[in-house]
Amino acid sequence: MAHFVGLDVSVKETSVCVVDDAGKVLCERKVPTEPDDIAVLLTSIGGDYARVGIEAGPLSQWLVNGLSEAGLPVICVETRHMKALLQAQQINKSDRNDARGIAQMMRVGLFKPVHVKTLAAQEQRMLLTSRKLVQRKLIDIESDMRGTLRNFGLKVGVVSTVGYEARVRHLVEGFPRLAAIVEPLLTVRRVMRQQLATLHKMLLDTVRHDPVCRRLMTAPGVGPVVALTYRASIDQPQRFVPSRAVGAHVGLTPRRHQSGELDYDGGISKSGDTMLRTMLYEAAQILMTQSRHWSWLKAWGMKVAQRRGMRRAIVAVARRLAVILHRMWTDGTDFRWGREPDTTGTAA
Repeated sequence: MAHFVGLDVSVKETSVCVVDDAGKVLCERKVPTEPDDIAVLLTSIGGDYARVGIEAGPLSQWLVNGLSEAGLPVICVETRHMKALLQAQQINKSDRNDARGIAQMMRVGLFKPVHVKTLAAQEQRMLLTSRKLVQRKLIDIESDMRGTLRNFGLKVGVVSTVGYEARVRHLVEGFPRLAAIVEPLLTVRRVMRQQLATLHKMLLDTVRHDPVCRRLMTAPGVGPVVALTYRASIDQPQRFVPSRAVGAHVGLTPRRHQSGELDYDGGISKSGDTMLRTMLYEAAQILMTQSRHWSWLKAWGMKVAQRRGMRRAIVAVARRLAVILHRMWTDGTDFRWGREPDTTGTAA
């Protein structure tokens, strides 16, 4: 008899519910949130496990990998889809009811699985987010000092990154109290700049030794940050059978609304990976406005801009760039700067 399992995960404990193929509850218990403890419980119950469901979350990647190593058929389920189904099934929300609802979803096959990234992709993603975090906080410190000093009539003005610290020190020379306050901020800024340079060098070294990233960088507008972001977000290109599905995955396709007599397309859906969508948009913007190298992709984007405007053209180029990068990855070919190949045109 096939068994189905639902796991409602929290930081300390996980609610486990096991049901049979008829929907009868066989076991409900709470165990520590550790892959080994969950695997020991399921092994002690016995039976042939068909599906083990877990909601996507901060701990899901770690748990999925651990349970998969234990030989359990674990499936990670999309969060919004699961939330809607659980709300329709139950009145009172609790960990026990959630685990039971997830188990029933596994039994009837009413779930939407999500891809669990590999360890290499998770490490690359952490490198990108850590670099972005330090960069954002560094900009916050500099902007805050500019705004605070302006209250005293001290204008930093346009200054280079290297000369910023010397400029601020020069402004506060006649203000001992301001100099004492600014000094810790300048120290923090100096340390953050050093660590940002360290993280950026790690990023460049990663891209330099990754053949996929080097191939993606042959496309116009794609630099090391965009290439590594695309590499880490897509992770496994075989997930997308038609390359054009990547555009919808990152939320660069129009949102469709149809109800009765209403039927119209709205703006882009903005679903999926926000970081990847932002990077693709920036790459398309550079390609359309700053790139000195002409290509068929830029020519196509300019034709769209003449009809629909530059903003929509940049979005269209970003979507097409996502499709082209996926085709380059799967085919193992560099970007073709000449005439657009037929295969890319069909995929886009």
